[in-house]
Amino acid sequence: MLALVVLMTVAISLNQERLSSLAAFGYVGAFLVMALSNATLILPAPGLIFVFALGSSLHPLLVGLFAGVGATLGELTGYIAGYSGVSIAEDTAIVARVQMWMERRGLWTIFFLCFIPNPLFDIAGILAGASRIPVLHFLGVSVIGKILQSTSIALAGSLSLSWVHKLLS
Repeated sequence: MLALVVLMTVAISLNQERLSSLAAFGYVGAFLVMALSNATLILPAPGLIFVFALGSSLHPLLVGLFAGVGATLGELTGYIAGYSGVSIAEDTAIVARVQMWMERRGLWTIFFLCFIPNPLFDIAGILAGASRIPVLHFLGVSVIGKILQSTSIALAGSLSLSWVHKLLS
């Protein structure tokens, strides 16, 4: 993971003129990209790469805020699928483990899986909807976790860019 972050930072640093066009999308772009990339179920989409890159050209705290809210709204697709009773997640050991976590620690599981970038959050969203966790509780915990996650990624993009500039010069 660290090697991937360093490689992305070097790529951003070497292509800064091209990537500065990402700033044209601004904070609304961070919101939209994260909403769309988090609306996918189970299959990961590269929205956090965009947040990392935008963090290097815009204010990382605002990028994190807009991206986190967008990601939370995108995650509603899993919640709605679970609430509707549509069985998207297969009965596997991973689904059983996430279900056990949800039964024991409900909202804490949602927060933790929101904060750490991983594909298990889609399963948690589906299970939250299926178990009828109130949508406002789901959204409240999710938005906190997703804002923290997105802000961390944007800050990493911002801070690593200056570090790589020093290293390359």
